[in-house]
Amino acid sequence: MDTLIIDLIEKGGYFGIFFLMVLENVIPPVPSEVIMGIGGLLVQRGTMEFWPLLLIGTLGTVGGNYFWYWLGDSFGYKRLEPFVERWGRWLTVDWEHIAKAQIFFAARGHWVVFFLRFSPFLRTIISLPAGLSHMPKLKFLGFTFAGSLIWNAALILGGKFLGGYLEESQHILSYIVLGFIGLAVIGYVWRVISWVPRAKRDGEG
Repeated sequence: MDTLIIDLIEKGGYFGIFFLMVLENVIPPVPSEVIMGIGGLLVQRGTMEFWPLLLIGTLGTVGGNYFWYWLGDSFGYKRLEPFVERWGRWLTVDWEHIAKAQIFFAARGHWVVFFLRFSPFLRTIISLPAGLSHMPKLKFLGFTFAGSLIWNAALILGGKFLGGYLEESQHILSYIVLGFIGLAVIGYVWRVISWVPRAKRDGEG
């Protein structure tokens, strides 16, 4: 029972990894650190291979980020703002955050898409301003793929190292995984509960 999550990801195989990595970048709070970290553990066990895992996990990351890029590129400010205002609580983001990210993106250029792939908090949200700015699609996909490839490789190697280091203490690995997931869920629930709509914040100000 204590290895249930690890076993489920192992049974899902590479397709399961791809699906989870897409989901991680579309719907919070599925942490990529857990998904690719467990992938690294499975590499250490010999049930997955490093390169296929890295490629498929990175393609999943690109797919999830492209969803937000596509929304921004296709819908634009006027059509997207009402959607974010309505569903922002569940997305854990509001239009004010997106506007600030847009300014950040415009000030620092397209390379920010690559460098923010290493940020646990900003790597997904920057895809929306990239789409709103109509960043060239191939450039967005290339920068996202390159940055995600490096980040995912680090997570896999970290999981592989941890799996080897704690090879005789598999229950500890399970507790670490559950801890990451628990923190992600708690953070998401807290964000939803403490959410204050922008109209109310402006009224209080």
